[in-house]
Amino acid sequence: MKLIFPVLLFLYSASGVAHQLDTPNYKVEIQQLCPEGEVRCPQVIYRGTSKVSGASIELTGTAWHSLCADGITPCRFLGYQFNNGRIRYLVHESGVLQVIGSSGKVLLEEQGVWDYVQVSQQDSKHQDPDHSTKTEVERKP
Repeated sequence: MKLIFPVLLFLYSASGVAHQLDTPNYKVEIQQLCPEGEVRCPQVIYRGTSKVSGASIELTGTAWHSLCADGITPCRFLGYQFNNGRIRYLVHESGVLQVIGSSGKVLLEEQGVWDYVQVSQQDSKHQDPDHSTKTEVERKP
């Protein structure tokens, strides 16, 4: 019986749903390693791949929520957050991918389109997604 539980747990986590975000320059896969229904998931995997260079990065982070009036209880789901040293990656529920530097400056901001697929079907193709990219130059008045 002790052997069956870890095997079932592995099969459960391996057959979960991955969230893929397709932006103009990046393909991002988000995978939660928590049971369904766990609000504050402390184990989320970010796999990002540049469509230009093919370079990829894998980070571990958390689900991201606003807090209720008590300052403790999570209220609204905002997305996911990841740190790579002093660089912060935010993947918003709305499909915005942001990379924020150590000074707080937004280094990258791209609007993407979410696609929810089974983990075993990671290579599914998107049908002409509509997205936009904001660069530092475009944000300046």
